[in-house]
Amino acid sequence: MKPTRSTKSLFQIPTLVPNPSLVSKQNQNNTLSLSLSRRTGSNLNLISTVQTQNPMVPPPTPPTASTQAAQYAAQFLNQALSQRGPSALPYSEDVKWLIRNHLVALVETFPSLHPKSALFTHNDGRSVTLHQADGTFPILFSGVVYNIPAVIWLPEPYPRSPPLVYLNPTRDMVVKPNHPHVDRSGLVHVPYLRSWIFPSSNLVDLVRSLSHLFGLDPPLFTRQSPSPSQSPSQSQSPNPIVNRPVVSQPVTSSTASPSSSYGGRIFPPPPQPTPPPTVAAEDPAEVFRRNAIGKLVGMVHEDMAAMRRAREAEMDGLCSVQADLKRREEELSRGLREMTEEKETLEQQLQMILMNTDVIEGWVRENENKRRREIDVDDVFVPADDLSRQMVECTAADLAAEDTIYALDKAVQDGAIPFEGYLKSIRVLSREQFFHRALSARVRAAQVQAQVASMAARAPQYG
Repeated sequence: MKPTRSTKSLFQIPTLVPNPSLVSKQNQNNTLSLSLSRRTGSNLNLISTVQTQNPMVPPPTPPTASTQAAQYAAQFLNQALSQRGPSALPYSEDVKWLIRNHLVALVETFPSLHPKSALFTHNDGRSVTLHQADGTFPILFSGVVYNIPAVIWLPEPYPRSPPLVYLNPTRDMVVKPNHPHVDRSGLVHVPYLRSWIFPSSNLVDLVRSLSHLFGLDPPLFTRQSPSPSQSPSQSQSPNPIVNRPVVSQPVTSSTASPSSSYGGRIFPPPPQPTPPPTVAAEDPAEVFRRNAIGKLVGMVHEDMAAMRRAREAEMDGLCSVQADLKRREEELSRGLREMTEEKETLEQQLQMILMNTDVIEGWVRENENKRRREIDVDDVFVPADDLSRQMVECTAADLAAEDTIYALDKAVQDGAIPFEGYLKSIRVLSREQFFHRALSARVRAAQVQAQVASMAARAPQYG
């Protein structure tokens, strides 16, 4: 991922210029006033006036540039991270406070790094507004302090994933070829980024690690201007890299005016390279040898770049195949698990069906034997007790008499029997029906009484 050049600083840290003024000394209540003015552009605003009653007590120490930078950074981050809606930054809500603390601590430790919000373009073409820390950080090389210009981007998954660190060289700077920690595009790869651990890793320790590693092996050098006395063939060969970092002049103060900053950052202008002395005419063989070596080195670099691109393309293809195989493995594992569960379910259902089959077969065998025997209709239903049996008999006799009377009515209407015989039969049947119904009523009363007695006998159990 490469950052776009269309970055714009959202704020600029003002420079505090102390303006002490002694007012007067009078007897025992002498007063010492110290006025601090804040200069932003051309506007001067009075900040505070500190008075002391004892002339022997020194005035309070004014706030340092790092403290002021941290305060302004905190104000900017509070406003930027609290935005909602379409203008909200793409960070998780549960880590926004941690991001704010990381950037504030970074600015407090390294005041030359400024938090900003800028547009970042991913390799896939997506553009998103992210936080960055833009500016310089110091390194110590050969006993001299230099400033390394860099941009620290905080991607969307930060701080659970490491930030992206890019060197930001000026026009007269060049990235050291084959640097162990910086590639051609300026992207930084250091062990601290590879071993990033959430939530213990932070930006302050990252910059300290960069300062230490780059102090051992600076990643930026100056472009050496060709000598006027060189021949045309010599001027076309690549300029050698001087063995000193071109990052800036040694740091002498923690503040700088806006006009002397690099792109709004505290970065002194790079030193002008001294013109090399005029050299005598060189041996043509040595010149040819040097040009041949340079040409061979360039060809080797081109071949290495082509091989790297081919290997990267091959690795991308293998990674794609690996991802596809892993996805298929997950699908097969899920299908095998589902088939195993379905097999167990079917086995349980089979056992249940076999048990039910045995029960049904036994019932069929038992009823098959009963079917072969002649069954009396009266034996099909068995009354529960004697009263129930007597009730069934009385009811059956009553209904039989009713059916007989109905049949006699039909017969007398059709003229099948004489009327005198009909009346005689009706009297006999009615008398029998009356007795059967009276007996049924008495049996029903006896059943009700027996039921009440049974309920009364069970009542103490529930009491």
